[in-house]
Amino acid sequence: MTDTTTRTTVFWDFGGVVTTSPFVAFNRYEAANGLPHDFIRTVNTHNPDTNAWARIERQELTAAEFDAVFADESEALGHRVPGADVLGLLYGDLRPEMAAAITKVRDAGITQACLTNNVTGATHDRPDIEGVMDTFDYVIESSKVGVRKPETAFYELACRTVGVDASTVVFLDDLGINLKPAAQMGMHTIKVIDPADALAALSAVIGIEL
Repeated sequence: MTDTTTRTTVFWDFGGVVTTSPFVAFNRYEAANGLPHDFIRTVNTHNPDTNAWARIERQELTAAEFDAVFADESEALGHRVPGADVLGLLYGDLRPEMAAAITKVRDAGITQACLTNNVTGATHDRPDIEGVMDTFDYVIESSKVGVRKPETAFYELACRTVGVDASTVVFLDDLGINLKPAAQMGMHTIKVIDPADALAALSAVIGIEL
């Protein structure tokens, strides 16, 4: 069925969309340290609403507290991993084609917001990332607002902050679990697997060549 709704706002996830996925860095760390493939993701998805990962993204834990709590949680699942090691793996390489697309969308006058589950201070000393962040009209950070994707309250807050109805939004994320509640609210969702495919899909929706 063709989506004929006018989409005038673009919401972007950051890690895994604008930058390469942290999962790649997780896997490199696992291989280097003799851990099972995807072990860190397994820890992150165990008790996903209340674990150390969720709590630091809502700023309920400091980095020092996360270091210890994540280590305990990972040890309970078979291998002790310091949380500080994981925080160092969060942000990958900037995808220049995504950064260029964000600039083109901005120049076309379309409102954009970054919706990110993040950790306070994680992008310090990353001027490339900070530069892209400055391109957005709004940045909604889980560590500042106290809710996170895929909680419906996060998307509701984003829409209120930007002043739009969900039905006018296109949302790009690399995780289906984050896209599902957005789609249920009426957003047009694009799952980012291959950046070129995602940008082609976005171009088709907003009518701008990216």
